[in-house]
Amino acid sequence: MGILEKIAEIEREIARTQKNKATEYHLGLLKAKLAKYRAQLLEPTKSAGAKGEGFDVMKSGDARVALIGFPSVGKSTFLSLMTSTASEAASYEFTTLTCIPGVIEYKGANIQLLDLPGIIEGAAQELLEKELETVGIRLNCSKPNIYFKPKKGGGLSYNSTVPLTHCSEKLVQLILHEYKIFNAEVLFREDSTPDEFIDVIVGNRVYMPCLYVYNKVDQISIEEVNRLAHRPNSVVISCGMKLNLDYLLESLWEYLALICIYTKKRGERPDFNDAIIMRRGASVEHVCHRIHRTLAGQFKYALVWGTSTKYSPQRVGLTHIMEHEDVIQIVKK
Repeated sequence: MGILEKIAEIEREIARTQKNKATEYHLGLLKAKLAKYRAQLLEPTKSAGAKGEGFDVMKSGDARVALIGFPSVGKSTFLSLMTSTASEAASYEFTTLTCIPGVIEYKGANIQLLDLPGIIEGAAQELLEKELETVGIRLNCSKPNIYFKPKKGGGLSYNSTVPLTHCSEKLVQLILHEYKIFNAEVLFREDSTPDEFIDVIVGNRVYMPCLYVYNKVDQISIEEVNRLAHRPNSVVISCGMKLNLDYLLESLWEYLALICIYTKKRGERPDFNDAIIMRRGASVEHVCHRIHRTLAGQFKYALVWGTSTKYSPQRVGLTHIMEHEDVIQIVKK
């Protein structure tokens, strides 16, 4: 039996197994096996056969946004509308056969937009979230707060700082044994599920924000538009009628957690024409590294004007956290 057949058999077994106290260990073991087989499926084969066609796009700009969706939902139209890049668009499926990059200029930032082809050829029969989850991408969720460290001996050291309702020491041990791990330290700092614990063991999951964009809303009723617009992490637009595109850009800015930092030279006015684009939570040290790699070593102090300070200007050190549209003047030793 091949890996695909094993995966299908385990998925069927999980689907027909009722979830209760009596089956939680069995389900946990099945999920561990499923994650292991999926990981094997994604590993490159060692055979010297011909490789399938893929694509690689050089990263550019201050952030990247990937357009992922079913065929013919308007991804190429959106790319052509928001950037100067022409991506072939048509009313039939699978017009885009490779990755097409474009750049959105917004609030002084260059945001790279990637128009990806339909996820799979049978995308119309699959849920996009399930497809992304299968390859280890977790949407709109943070990494589980679980400390996990394999050891050379000593057995399993299991503990938790909160009451657990989904996992137990026996279940954790069963899952670890499936991965041939018999000695480890495990500390739960939140009430995590077996799936989240498996993600921590595997260690290659990617956690990223996701914005669900519903296009062609001009073709449905106002009641349906209102229902979609009130869903979590959702924006409704119409590329054909250019509706709500400004709000989509503002939402992208917020989800990317970008901020603008302006610099100021001593005795001169701030340069508001050339912003430094950083991620939310960036410190003065991060700004120094962005300006020049040696600047942090020559740093004496900085003067900051803006919402991150108690008064303007405020003298700050390298650890000061910057906020959107702050102005900074750096003084060297």
